[in-house]
Amino acid sequence: MAVETTTKARAGGPHGADELPSVVVTSYNLEIRDEDGFVGDKAKRGAFLDHLDALREHLRQTGDDPIAVDSAKIGKKELDTLLGEGEPREAALILSAIERYAQSLAFVIRRFVRLKAWSAVERIVVGGGFRQSRVGELAIARAGIILQTDGHTMDLVPIRHHPDEAGLVGSAHLAPRWMFEAYDSLIAVDIGGSNIRAGIVELRQDKAPDLAKAKVWESELWRHADEETNRDDAIKQLGKMLDAQIKQAGKAGLRVAPFIGVGCPGLIERDGSIDRGAQNLPGNWQSSRFNLVESIREMVPEIGGHETTVVMHNDAVIQGLSEMPSMQDVEHWAVLTIGTGLGNASYQNRTKPKGRDKAKNGKSGDKKN
Repeated sequence: MAVETTTKARAGGPHGADELPSVVVTSYNLEIRDEDGFVGDKAKRGAFLDHLDALREHLRQTGDDPIAVDSAKIGKKELDTLLGEGEPREAALILSAIERYAQSLAFVIRRFVRLKAWSAVERIVVGGGFRQSRVGELAIARAGIILQTDGHTMDLVPIRHHPDEAGLVGSAHLAPRWMFEAYDSLIAVDIGGSNIRAGIVELRQDKAPDLAKAKVWESELWRHADEETNRDDAIKQLGKMLDAQIKQAGKAGLRVAPFIGVGCPGLIERDGSIDRGAQNLPGNWQSSRFNLVESIREMVPEIGGHETTVVMHNDAVIQGLSEMPSMQDVEHWAVLTIGTGLGNASYQNRTKPKGRDKAKNGKSGDKKN
């Protein structure tokens, strides 16, 4: 019998908080289990390659596999090239893997919407690295069609920002907008299972007070998955990246707020420690003797002569927050991030929906699956 466990955001603290200025985070880092393990693993990026390899294994038995490279070595660009420019059998093979993966993604979403925190979700935004490929976009669109034909009424849409930027832009929604009235930018950090990115987010509040026009001015990426490193060295590298970004912004004349928003995998405790879910990061980030927020504050104690405020939340929560300005026509919405794992979060807007047909509000369709 399938077992489901959930992990909900903790209330009351500055880090991992459920109550943010414009939304309530109704859940994040949900862990749903069945007899095969974590249900979310069926929809992570690696699951697509598993489907592709399973199809190729059948073809190999007759010596008819049209692709020469191992599935694990095929990147997003190569997949898109095979789909768009490959021979008919190569493209058809990628399409077959897309169909199988889309069925898996639809299955995972059906399981999510059976949970209380997701039962009223009207729209799901899909981000993460897999989404930025054409193959990923088609898989997401196909999963949406599968869910609609099953009677589910929620929208399934790709994230608007580039996934690499969404994890930074979302940090602008971690604090009240009045905190940034004297500034035009802030520093954001996105820590993932493969990469660490640090960058400057231009707020552009003069163009859009709701931060709908916020964008990444500049960022630096370090791919820790390609190196043999540990937690302490990773933190030192992050410190160098933050220092470089602050200096570059200063040279450009940007007024950087004394604020750093941090997105990190796992369950974030109110003191900035990580309870669980950071197993893909280099070293032990969940140790009781380690606090990421304090480490960042020690490396960057001041910005522009003012004491630095560091606020951290789950990386999927922050990536979803980048979409908040375009979610004002619904009340309940959610995000899935497809990458090394499957990140997730759900939200309830503090303001009533604007211009949305309320007939769709509060229902997610058939939940028998």
